[in-house]
Amino acid sequence: MGLRRMPWDEWIELDEQFPQFHESKARRIADMGGKCARTEPEALDAAYELLEEFSDYLSERYPSLFKRTSVGIDNLLTGEHFNIVERPTKEDPMQMAARLLQDDFALLIEKPDGQYYLYAGAILMPGVWNLDERMGMPLSQIHIDHGKVPGFKEKLERGVMSLFRRIQPDAPVQRNTWYIQGMDAVDEEGFSKGEGEKGMPVENFHFRTERQSIRRLPRSGAVAFLFRTYFLPITDMVDEPYVPGRLASAIRSWDDDMAKYKGRHTFDEVLLPYLDSKHEAQLARGLDLSKEEEERTYPY
Repeated sequence: MGLRRMPWDEWIELDEQFPQFHESKARRIADMGGKCARTEPEALDAAYELLEEFSDYLSERYPSLFKRTSVGIDNLLTGEHFNIVERPTKEDPMQMAARLLQDDFALLIEKPDGQYYLYAGAILMPGVWNLDERMGMPLSQIHIDHGKVPGFKEKLERGVMSLFRRIQPDAPVQRNTWYIQGMDAVDEEGFSKGEGEKGMPVENFHFRTERQSIRRLPRSGAVAFLFRTYFLPITDMVDEPYVPGRLASAIRSWDDDMAKYKGRHTFDEVLLPYLDSKHEAQLARGLDLSKEEEERTYPY
């Protein structure tokens, strides 16, 4: 699964795009409401806890952007004031939380059958799934029946369930996943619309990576799953040493099921020759393959 320990100061990362994310999220919430951000009754206590955790963390990690108050948190950039102590809050706690950070997030609650169920979340920014379709599903069903993740039942389910059961509040973990996505599969706000069309020019392809973190909340025991999606044009990446060769090798390494899942048929005939040519050009300029492992940090 590619898990690694997460330093605490990396739980929530904000950057110069925060105002754009905030505006897009606020608009989506206004337009779609509970279809994209809501809390089911089973997760209400955990949702309040997550909102409190965000408020504490953000005011300490980003004091120039957020200020903790006696009743909640103020966004110093937008002028918003959030009262998180009144019950019930004036709006769904997941909708309030969504406007505090760039990540999307989901809350999973363990039930007596040992499964973790999706009962709250805010899924607003680039991605391939929507909250309304998966709300109330157990984690395994999300991956097997709905997400159709190759090999999940046979190879991954036991490990994922073990991770969710043993994860602790003071030992969060993170991982990165990646895909190739066509430009025509992303709308004007950067939201995924699925696979691109076969045969698009190489300029249309983006490297899409998700940074995901998993942490148990200390009071409720719910598991908070946060994820932030980044897009980078392939043409902006290929001048980085080793990247075109490494990316081409990774794409070719997928078995048939993974290749279908990641839509390789939509880009392999265009992208792989392009990456190969960029790799050969780097070799011609003296790229030393023996030093690749020393710089093996990018792409994920």
